[in-house]
Amino acid sequence: MTAEQKTHTLPSPEHTSALARRLGADLHPGDIVLLSGGIGAGKTHFARSLIQSLLIEPEDVPSPTFTLVQVYDTRHGELWHSDLYRLSGPDDVVELGLVDAFETAICLIEWPDKLEDLMPQNALSLRFTDGPTEAARLLTMDWTDPRWTPVVRNLQA
Repeated sequence: MTAEQKTHTLPSPEHTSALARRLGADLHPGDIVLLSGGIGAGKTHFARSLIQSLLIEPEDVPSPTFTLVQVYDTRHGELWHSDLYRLSGPDDVVELGLVDAFETAICLIEWPDKLEDLMPQNALSLRFTDGPTEAARLLTMDWTDPRWTPVVRNLQA
């Protein structure tokens, strides 16, 4: 499979939220989105906006930094939001049941480097970095699975 990449400039947190909502509209069980970037880069803000856009009933969407996984029932099926920052490695990921969720749920995973050899090849990778202003972010999207090509194209519309 050929690797593809697109980069977006997100001038504000509101633009980040809008892009997250557009992506969320195209997600279904079995879709995996990997969110990487430094602390404060916008991963959780993006995930929270995406999750809230899919919830049947509005609810608080906390960061899963300490719980490791938050599971939500959404209009598109079950969604797992995971923060792997505090894990020591892939054995901990297996214990969480996250590998099984890859096939049955929408998975949003922060700090995906902790997956190591469990990294799903069919995932959409989103990398957040600082943008040209304090509020702006650069979002680089990488994928090899052709499933993501029309999804990313829709984000640019």
